[in-house]
Amino acid sequence: MTVEMSDREFEELVSDALDTIPTELTDAMNNVVVLVEAHHPEEPDLLGLYEGIALTHRDTTYGGALPDTITIYREPLLAMCTDRDEVVNEVAITVVHEIAHHFGIDDTWLHAHGWG
Repeated sequence: MTVEMSDREFEELVSDALDTIPTELTDAMNNVVVLVEAHHPEEPDLLGLYEGIALTHRDTTYGGALPDTITIYREPLLAMCTDRDEVVNEVAITVVHEIAHHFGIDDTWLHAHGWG
């Protein structure tokens, strides 16, 4: 059963998850925005998505690039959870997972270390 939550409350959970990221990491993040959307138009079960050029792949030709985007998808996260506490946990995992991609960490490592 889908957990009921307002858009604003969900966005606050994403903001709270971002606040848990150590300052050393958030200071190192560069040219990236975090968005919240209802769902991915082509993959409705997708929880989050990083789109851009990871910091580990940027070189001297990177200048002038549009910001990377991290999108957190509200509807599938709410649908997979049974209560608010579970939503808080899954949002935090998803935020960390997508930020890790910004730092060049791949899905294999993330899944092996419990962030999948």
